[in-house]
Order: sequence, then C-alpha cells, then structure tokens
Amino acid sequence: MTFLALLFYLKSSNLHPVKKTTIPTAKDSDAWLPITAKEVKQRGWQQLDVILFSGDAYIDHPAFGPAVVGRLIESTGLRVAIVPQPNWRDDLRDFKKLGAPRLFFGVTAGSMDSMVNHYTAHRRRRSDDAYSPGGMAGLRPDYAVTVYTRILKKLYPDIPVIIGGIEASLRRLTHYDYWSDQLKPGILFESGADLLIYGMGEQPLREILHLLEKGVPPASLKTIPQTAVLLAADEPLPKQKKWETLELASHETCLQDKIAFARNFKYIEIESNKMQARRLVQRIGEQQIVVNPPYPVMTEREMDASFDLPYTRLPHPKYRKKGSIPAYEMIRHSITMHRGCFGGCSFCTISAHQGKFVASRSSESIMREVEAVTRMPDFRGTISDLGGPSANMYRMMGKDLSICARCQSASCIFPVKCYNLNTDHQPMIDIYRKVAGHPKVKNAFVASGIRYDLLVGRTPEEEKVNHYNEYIDQLVRHHVSGRLKVAPEHSADNTLKIMRKPSFKLFYKFKEKYDRANRRAGKEQPLVPYFISSHPGCTLEDMAELAAETKSLGFRLQQVQDFTPTPMTVATVIYYAGYHPYTLKPVFTPRSVKDKRDQKRFFFWYKPENKQWIRSVLNRLGRKDLIDKLLWNKNRR
Repeated sequence: MTFLALLFYLKSSNLHPVKKTTIPTAKDSDAWLPITAKEVKQRGWQQLDVILFSGDAYIDHPAFGPAVVGRLIESTGLRVAIVPQPNWRDDLRDFKKLGAPRLFFGVTAGSMDSMVNHYTAHRRRRSDDAYSPGGMAGLRPDYAVTVYTRILKKLYPDIPVIIGGIEASLRRLTHYDYWSDQLKPGILFESGADLLIYGMGEQPLREILHLLEKGVPPASLKTIPQTAVLLAADEPLPKQKKWETLELASHETCLQDKIAFARNFKYIEIESNKMQARRLVQRIGEQQIVVNPPYPVMTEREMDASFDLPYTRLPHPKYRKKGSIPAYEMIRHSITMHRGCFGGCSFCTISAHQGKFVASRSSESIMREVEAVTRMPDFRGTISDLGGPSANMYRMMGKDLSICARCQSASCIFPVKCYNLNTDHQPMIDIYRKVAGHPKVKNAFVASGIRYDLLVGRTPEEEKVNHYNEYIDQLVRHHVSGRLKVAPEHSADNTLKIMRKPSFKLFYKFKEKYDRANRRAGKEQPLVPYFISSHPGCTLEDMAELAAETKSLGFRLQQVQDFTPTPMTVATVIYYAGYHPYTLKPVFTPRSVKDKRDQKRFFFWYKPENKQWIRSVLNRLGRKDLIDKLLWNKNRR
C-alpha cells in the first residue's frame, strides 16, 4: 500500500462498515504460501526452513511486506510459511502448530506500527483495523513485534528470531513512545530478538539467506548492512575496513537528559540519509545495540525482481467468509512505481524506513503488473493508483551521484530544491500514457498525493525542460478521480519551517495552474488539501490564520489530522524533548488534550458551537482582523 494512500485513509474518522463479500480465489490451492500445518503437509514438507509471523492478515500482494518477504524466501528454493495474526492470548497453539524452522523465525507487526494501528492521536482505541478481515480490531497485540518475539524465544530458545517491518525499523534505537509517554530502548533489547532488519528488507534478507545456507552460524551475522544486533557492552565491534563508527549517547543518558536524546536523533537521521553512512552504536545497561550502515539504494533490476515475484495479488482464501480487508480493497488494482521520498518532512517516517533516495521500477515491470491487474476477475477497467510515497517522484535522483555521496541533508527540496536534483516529469508522463493505452484499461488514476511544490515556483525555462505544465495537463485530463489530494499541511511560515514544508505561497501558485488546467480540459476536479493541527511550533494564532487562509480559498474542511508522534521523526523528538534536534533550541509544542482540541476547533469555524469560542480566543490574542475573516457572513447585511 502506498504510504500517502494509507495516510489519507487513516485521516478519515472511521472505516466504513465492511460487508462480507466474496473474495476472488485463484484456481490452484497451492498458489499462496502455506499458513496451516495441513497446507504444509500437502506440499510434502516435513520441516520448514523459515516461518514468518505477522500482525496483518495474509495478503499475497507486493504492497504488503510479509508477502514480499515470503515470496523472496520462496524464490531461493527454501520452504517458507506465514502465520498471520496469531492468537497470543490462548494456549499459543498458533505459535506451535508449524513446529521449529530449520533456519529462523521472522517477525513483523505488519504494514503499520501496531500502536499507530491501534490508537488515535488522542490515545483512544480504534474500533477497526484496516489490515484485518472485516476490518475487525483486536487481532494483534500492542507492541506486536515484542510480544510475538518473546513468545517464540520462550517456546524455542535455540531458534534465531529476525525482526523487521516498520515497527522494528523505526524502534531500532532509543525512541519516544507516545502511547506510554516514555522513552523506550531499542526493540532488540526489549524483544530479545537475535537480529533486526531495518528499512526495505530485500537486500539484507538475500545476504542473510545466502550466508545461512553456506553454513555460517546465525550468531556470526554481525556485519550485514542494514541490520542491527545486540552485543555485550565489552564485546569488540566486528571489524569492517570501510566502516566508520559513531557512538551515540547511551539509553540511560537519554533518560536523564532530553537534549542528549535530541542530539542523538540528529546523528541518527543524518546517517540514515547518507550514501556512505557510519555504523551507529548505543549502549544500554550491560549491552550495546549496533546498527550497521544501510545498503545502497535498490537498482531498477532489484526493484523489478521484487515486484515480479509470483504473487496471487489476493488475500488468502481463509478470509473468504470473514469479510473483505479494507487495506486490500484500497490497493487491489493499484500499482506502486517507486519507493523512497526525498521530501524529508519532519513528521513523516518514510525516509527513515524507505530512505530518501528514490528507487524506481522499469516501465516493463510496471506494465507486467498492469497486465496482471487487468487479468484479475474483478477488474472493471480502472487502475486505482499509479504512485508511490509521493506520486510524482518516479525516476528522480541526483544528476551527479558523486555530489549526492557527499550530502547529508534530510531533504532534497527543503529549504530549497537542490540544484543537483533531476525533477524531470517526462518519465511519469510516458508511463501514465502507456498504462492508459492498455486495451483493457479505461481509467488510470493517481491517488497517492503529489508534491505540488515540485511543479511550481520555477523559471519558465526550468518548467519547460522538466515538463511541469505538461505533467499537470496530463494529470488533470486523464488521471484525477474527481478530486486531487495534496498536502500543504499548514500555512504559517514558522510551522512550515519546522515541518520542512514549502511556503504556502506555492500552494496558491499550484492551485492557479491546476484550476487553469481544469478549465482547459473542461473539467471540475477540486483540490483536497490536508492539514495537520497541534504540530510542534504551531500556536493557536497559527491555526486561526490557517483557518482564515483556507476559508478565503473556498475550502470548508471536513477531515483533519492531529499530529501523532511516531518513533524516528524530528517532530516526535521535539514533542518529547521540547528542543529541535538540529539547533537544540526550545520549540513550543501543544501537548495537552485541551491544547490539541482547541487547535483543531479552528478547522471547524463554520460550526455554530465553535463561533463564540473562536471570537473569545481571537479577542484575547488581539486578532480582531481574523474574527472578521473567519466569522463574517457575506450574505448578512
């Protein structure tokens, strides 16, 4: 599932009730990876090589990590099974039913951090789960990676457990956990796992499988790039000639000193965004967490290999009578064209997990997937999304990679677009046209959300060379499904600076271009902007100005998002520590439930119950000008 599509999905107040629908099935019962002892025996297997445990339902689709990992392991000739959403509250039969694997257990919470999946920004328990059949909540535990791993280590103490996925990836070092309101140690320490794969895991996983099959003991896997291990504090670090090592402030120091914790994050983010990163070490008690540098960005060939694996693209048949899976319904006919995002937004985890460097698929691989989608029995001619974390970053990278190799910036487009960044939109125009030209495709939409700031604020020559206006015209004429989602996030310059987002002036410029393109196409396709309230640095006055700005543009916002602190982001560090990790200067942050609710009320200036409160607050702030802008009714004389 593309990240922004998921984000927009979660910004709605609740999932719609899910009806029990008939899920299409593949004719061959062996088309899926096995999930039961019966299915394992049907294949004639006496023992599995790898068993994966996942907090998600099993959807055999390239947008879902457990399926990608399972299919990759299968492609090496190993015997692999998945145990989706095991019951951790009974006699643990789900953890025992397949026995012990020959190589290792793999554990993931699923496609989301389990705490983000379970709780709202106000720490209220969600009543639904997008990754479960029928949208049913309660089929995974809080802190799923830790819970699953501890169970497996208790039942099978001699079998290695490798953890991965977004929950493990973003919790690899000391991090702030919003739901317990405390600093937690790296997840290797808490869970007892033997090895952690962070980021998109295909490259390290292939190397691990290769070494294990060669007979290398699991305990010796200490120098695989893009992994983390837990060692004794006095154990010498494994030697690697080309690796430099940076020691972070210890977990105990972070507990005592918020500035030390903030400073730590600066180094963690910098190393996460470098082509030639240092190995990170953090002590905790009598142990140390060692995070090895990441692999280089995946090549086109590697990306194609991952997406070309023999997915059924369907949920496992066991869910047929349990209702459809909301996350799957969103992406069943969608295509992910690339991974990674160079935006570097301070509230977003994409670069921390997928990386800031964009990895793109070949047009041939994309078209093979389009062909696979058109052969699905329920396909009616519409590709629901051609996108990625940010839809319009396909094939974008540095013009001179030697310059990128020296860069340690978290963003390629903030505070200004890097002169070395190729932002040519022609490759996207070409692939859009190819997909739309498929004889079985009637519509091919872009639903992921685009970075509009890549398309405006440039010289006419730059716009022409990089085909910005041509892209907007192509998008408007053929690829907008009624409305286009964009994410300005705020209008106040001071808040946008902390967010690492561009000036709101660029949104005005984009809206002008977009509206003109719609008029040329003879269409009415409104923009749907998304905004965040209660973000670090945002004051009540900032929210009032945002409300006035959006009202002047004709927007009456229905869905908005309170800032939710998630591990491994600049904004979360500010929320907890009160200091910006790069400047170590104090930053105001709304923290109380009242402060957060008050900020959100400004979005709903048009509701009668909010008007007197808004008037009172703005009078207190000395902003009577905003009272007129927000509450004046032009129809009243």
